[in-house]
Amino acid sequence: MRPPRRALLAVLAVLQALLPTAPTSARAPAPSGSAAAALLRALGLHEAPRGAPTSRPVPPLMWRLFRRRDPRETGAGPVRPCHVEELGVPGNIVRHVQARGAPARIPAVAVAAGQCPEWTVAFDLSVVDAEERASRARLELRFAGAAGAGGWELSVARAAEAAEALGAAGPPLLGQAVSDPGSPVRAELLGLAWARNASVPRRLRLVLALRPRVAGTCARLAEASLLLVTLDPRLCHPLARPRRQSETPASAWAGGGPGGDACRARRLYVSFREVGWHRWVIAPRGFLANYCQGQCALPAALPGPAGPPALNHAVLRALLHRAAPGAHDLPCCVPARLSPISVLFFDNSDNVVLRNYEDMVVDECGCR
Repeated sequence: MRPPRRALLAVLAVLQALLPTAPTSARAPAPSGSAAAALLRALGLHEAPRGAPTSRPVPPLMWRLFRRRDPRETGAGPVRPCHVEELGVPGNIVRHVQARGAPARIPAVAVAAGQCPEWTVAFDLSVVDAEERASRARLELRFAGAAGAGGWELSVARAAEAAEALGAAGPPLLGQAVSDPGSPVRAELLGLAWARNASVPRRLRLVLALRPRVAGTCARLAEASLLLVTLDPRLCHPLARPRRQSETPASAWAGGGPGGDACRARRLYVSFREVGWHRWVIAPRGFLANYCQGQCALPAALPGPAGPPALNHAVLRALLHRAAPGAHDLPCCVPARLSPISVLFFDNSDNVVLRNYEDMVVDECGCR
């Protein structure tokens, strides 16, 4: 059984609202400006990503986090909502933010005198909403060219904001021993760069230095990034639950299977390519949104033990409709249980973002 055209158009209209530049092949008209803005806010986006992002590799950690949150990828069991299991912290948004700007180096004369270079890196965090609270802010650094024995010392300081001192080190944040600069170097900044219960700053500028403890070759900063995990409580819905592994797959709902015209979940697959999202969505390629359709007349308004519990109000409306069809309407067939999906995508700053969206998949329908 094919989904009704109005159900497909409604889903496409919601998705197209998030991408005003979608190709004209998308079949549904975008909602009005105010409706599109409301949909963007509901999904936690300030604006729809524009065009194709700059191509860059997706960090392996982000792939692992995505697959951990998508049981269809690995067959893993359900994960705790609003919690990043692999990192052991609460959160529903994970961002891998690359440093902006070229590092500032000490002149070669100073290096020759035994002073290793310092680097100034900046992270644009303006996309983080004021309601989000960080649970992890991990600085990740990769160095090259370091040689010698005895270890190194990493120092991280806040960069001076005054124009006349631009690039100079401000208040120190941390000092950390590094045994092998050839491996990724990580440092936790939460509680140092800003308070744990405070809003994430819109911009973070740091001065970095890696100095050998004994005479040796200075390192070169190859890459700097920030792994930021935040929790937006507005995106945590207590009524939505992750899909259980034992549940019947949505593909089994296609066709005219058992139940006839009774209220039940019907299969509806939404392709991100169909609405132009494939240019910035990394994974998945689409998802089973599904929808509810069917009659709620008795006995359909009284599901069996495996179905959602019947509301007394729905049963009463069904009884009144049977007694006087012209005077009373039947209950409506609506979602009774929803589950989230996780989407890995590039945002407008070319950051890799993993975001959990609640209430995106209809798992079960009932009469209300």
